[in-house]
Amino acid sequence: MSRKHPIVAVTGSSGAGTSTVKRAFEHIFLRENVNPVIVEGDSFHRFNRVEMKDAMKKAEAAGNNHFSHFGPDANLFDKIEELFKTYGETGGGKKRYYIHNDEEAAHHNARLGTSVKSGEFTPWEDIPEGTDLMFYEGLHGLVVNGEVNTAQHVDLGVGVVPIVNLEWIQKIFRDHGERGYTAEAIVDTILRRMPDYVKYLTPQFSLTDINFQRVPTVDTSNPFIARDIPTPDESMVVIRFRDPKKFGIDFPYLLNMLHDSFMSRRNSIVVPGGKMGLAMEIILAPIISDMIEKSRT
Repeated sequence: MSRKHPIVAVTGSSGAGTSTVKRAFEHIFLRENVNPVIVEGDSFHRFNRVEMKDAMKKAEAAGNNHFSHFGPDANLFDKIEELFKTYGETGGGKKRYYIHNDEEAAHHNARLGTSVKSGEFTPWEDIPEGTDLMFYEGLHGLVVNGEVNTAQHVDLGVGVVPIVNLEWIQKIFRDHGERGYTAEAIVDTILRRMPDYVKYLTPQFSLTDINFQRVPTVDTSNPFIARDIPTPDESMVVIRFRDPKKFGIDFPYLLNMLHDSFMSRRNSIVVPGGKMGLAMEIILAPIISDMIEKSRT
C-alpha cells in the first residue's frame, strides 16, 4: 500500500458489471479533480486473440478442458504485482492496452504510430508522470497465487459480484448481442472457466474492502432461458464493508441518504438496485477525497 501513490482496484468476473463502478469512479475523479492512470486487466493476458485460441487447442489436446482467461497460465499475474509495487513506490511503471475492436486499434495506432490490430496488444509504454492514483479494472486486481500477492499493494479494493445466475445472464446477453456468440459457445465458455473462477476469482472477494452484490428479486433460476436481464428496479444491492472503521463508514448517514435502504448485518447495507450508482458515489467519493488529500500532503 502507498500513501503517496495510492492504488484502487475494481475486480469482477466477465459479465459482472464492473463498468458501472468504473463510471461512478470517473464521475468522482472529475468532480474531485483527480488525474488517474487507468489500467485495464485485459492488458495482462499472456496471449493475444489468435495465440489464445491456439493455446486452448493445445490444452484440450493435452486433456485440459479448463484452460481460460481466469487462470494463471493465460495471464501475467507477476506483471500485475510488479506494476502495483512499482507505482506504489515511485508513481511510475509500464502498461499496455489490449485492443478489443477496430475503433480502439485506430485510436492507439494514431497515438503511438503503430499498426496493431484488433485482438492484439500495444507495446509496453511508461506511465505518464504526475498522476494522482492508479485505477485498475479487471479480473485479477487482488489475486493471490503462490509468490504473487497483488492484494498487498492495493489501497482500496472494490468487488463487483452479482449472484452467479445474474452474472451468467448478463454475460449471455452481452456475448450474444455484442459479439455474436452462440448460446452453446457461451455455455461452453462458462463451464470451461469454472475451476479457475472458483480458485482465482472468488477468493479475491474476501480481500476487497467493499463488495457490491446485485441480487435480483425476480426468478433467475434458469439463466440459460432468460429473455432479458433483470432491471435495476427488479434488484437489490448488498454492500459489504470488510472493515467499516478503515474508511470511517457512517451507516446512519448512508441510511438517511439512500431511501428504502436497511442494514442486514453490522457491516452490510442493502439498497434498492436503482440506487446502486448513487450509493457507489456517496460511499466512494469521501474515500477517494481523503486518499488524495493524504497523498498530496
